[in-house]
Amino acid sequence: MTVLEQMGKNAKEAARALATAGSLKDKALLQMAAAIESGEREILAANAQDVNTARQSGMSESLLDRLTLNRDRILGMAEGIRCVAAQEDPVGTIVGGGVRPNGLKIEQVRVPIGVIGMIYEARPNVTADAAALCLKAGNAVILRGGKEAFLSNRCVAEILRGAIEKAGLPKDGIQLVQDTSRASSLEMMQLTGYLDVLIPRGGKSLIRSVVENSRVPVIETGAGNCHVYVDDSADIDMAAEIIFNAKTSRPSVCNAIETILVHKDIAEKALPAIKARLDEKHVEIRGCERTRAILGGDIVPAQEEDWVTEYLDFILAVKVVDSIDEAIDHIARYSSGHSEAIVTRSYERAREFTERVDSAAVYVNASTRFTDGGEFGLGAEIGISTQKLHARGPMGVNQLTSTKFIISGSGQIR
Repeated sequence: MTVLEQMGKNAKEAARALATAGSLKDKALLQMAAAIESGEREILAANAQDVNTARQSGMSESLLDRLTLNRDRILGMAEGIRCVAAQEDPVGTIVGGGVRPNGLKIEQVRVPIGVIGMIYEARPNVTADAAALCLKAGNAVILRGGKEAFLSNRCVAEILRGAIEKAGLPKDGIQLVQDTSRASSLEMMQLTGYLDVLIPRGGKSLIRSVVENSRVPVIETGAGNCHVYVDDSADIDMAAEIIFNAKTSRPSVCNAIETILVHKDIAEKALPAIKARLDEKHVEIRGCERTRAILGGDIVPAQEEDWVTEYLDFILAVKVVDSIDEAIDHIARYSSGHSEAIVTRSYERAREFTERVDSAAVYVNASTRFTDGGEFGLGAEIGISTQKLHARGPMGVNQLTSTKFIISGSGQIR
């Protein structure tokens, strides 16, 4: 039996205990939050080593931002766990049912999925978020983070394991794969006897690899090629502010925008105002020919690949479009299905956009940066699902459960 198979066996046993843990789960979550706070110095020391190694290896500043922890982010991790603890327990909730003409009482009840596998990249906060959400839903979790964040992940995972054990639950409800090689990732994708579902969280290449190679069922979380369309009726100041926030507040995350589409009738006024805001953060604009004609020839010419690229950096593709139809067609062709926004004063255009754009989150006059479990009131999220089966959008506790039917009779036979 390999190391991963043994982890899978341990997780299966832990999952049986967690499925019926009831209020002990909330006790464990509160212990986890307190342990994260008390372990701040230890976590920051481990993270500093990861950041130093990543910087020496040439990691970009935007990706270093994803990797870096500080006091506020650690406190945010703890608060996220407490928010998960405060939510209603989904396990045992009756979501449907009724009494049949033959007297059978049928109830559809939420139950844990079982053992969840997570493969993710350089964001140590994912370790805490995933562990908390899986535990609340009664699942065991096997975490496999990237090598860039290994010391941070290991430190956080050990703190969490100790906390749930202290609360009286099996510590193997949370496990971290110690091998960060590609081989361990591929082996996880084949653990059909142990993992009930596998969730990748990271860049496009990671997600594609898991989707294409996994024999374990996958919930696909998508890369964030997100768009803002500035309609001809838009408030230009509002549009500039939304774009500035959606691009520059934290460009390394999946809900940051990568492309803006501007209606031709407002482009000559809107584009200079938008660029003025983006210049404050030295955002590089890659524009179509009409964008370059308005903003000047020093704008980098946009290539076909720019429309599909998730930059995760201070780079933004810009295109002038003739109509809302062209904007929606562009989004349909190039979007990753994550988050899109329209800025408009027109109720009809807003309704048309929200009805026709097929993404997990569609905004009217607001920044795409709100696509987040915490912002949506879910406490935290294990990822943003861009698929259409089982779960879509930020995945909170309810999305980490399945259902089963419980049928009660009085001797009925068929």
